[in-house]
Amino acid sequence: MLKDLFTKKRKYASVPSEQVKSDIPEGLMKKCSNCYKIFYRKEMNKNLNVCPNCGHHHQLTAWERIDSLFDEGTFEEWDGGLAPTNPLNFPGYEEKLEKDRLKTGLNEGVVTGKGTIEGQATAFAVMDASFRMGSMGSVMGEKIARAIENAKEQSLPFIIFTASGGARMQEGVLSLMQMSKTSVAIKRFSDAGGLMISVMTHPTTGGVSASFASLGDYNFAEPGALIGFAGRRIIEQTTREKLPDDFQTAEFLFKHGQLDQVVNRHDLKQLFVKILKIHQKGGSSS
Repeated sequence: MLKDLFTKKRKYASVPSEQVKSDIPEGLMKKCSNCYKIFYRKEMNKNLNVCPNCGHHHQLTAWERIDSLFDEGTFEEWDGGLAPTNPLNFPGYEEKLEKDRLKTGLNEGVVTGKGTIEGQATAFAVMDASFRMGSMGSVMGEKIARAIENAKEQSLPFIIFTASGGARMQEGVLSLMQMSKTSVAIKRFSDAGGLMISVMTHPTTGGVSASFASLGDYNFAEPGALIGFAGRRIIEQTTREKLPDDFQTAEFLFKHGQLDQVVNRHDLKQLFVKILKIHQKGGSSS
């Protein structure tokens, strides 16, 4: 009897054979990195890459984000041909850029442009963490600054989604200069009466979090997003204090007044429509 029991346990705990694995088409399934449940990739994509089981928000590519928000056929890309070079002759940088171009189809880790969301016109920028981890280089800063300037000239509101590991080390001080460039562009935009909505996604860190990501008239974040400047380990070593478990999460920042709201991805579109209607000239929230 005991022998049969152990035999059954081994049977149900068995690992699929290599033959079974090979029969499953590559890319058909996706495992949630939070609850580890496995779903059909099509099911996850249909749910905007939010886990149907635990609600964990997985990353979206720039174009997936655009397709989920904008009215079909209305998005017009700006400066898509701008691409980074290697101004400091950093070893291996050009090869890494080319690898990311082939992987993502992007020239840089941000897509900018304009379009309509349920008929409401807006300028837009969305960072893509799959290109150099969304790190901020000189071309990224230039594209974002140009998008903000275009929004000012065309009297459009500006929405930005951030996702970044921080400044791009291969460009040194040229990368850090983008913090001031984008911040100045936002100040001029604000002085001209422009509306800026910032949505911080996982992760938004380093110089990006300390500049344009935090300068919106509305500052939102997706659930569970990591948001902060320096890393937890560095802060704990510097302050010699143990930080809370939820430190630097979107929920922690909201609780301490640094965000206006933590918004589920499925609710963002209607939130944008409501805000854009409120702020348009002669607009109404109804």
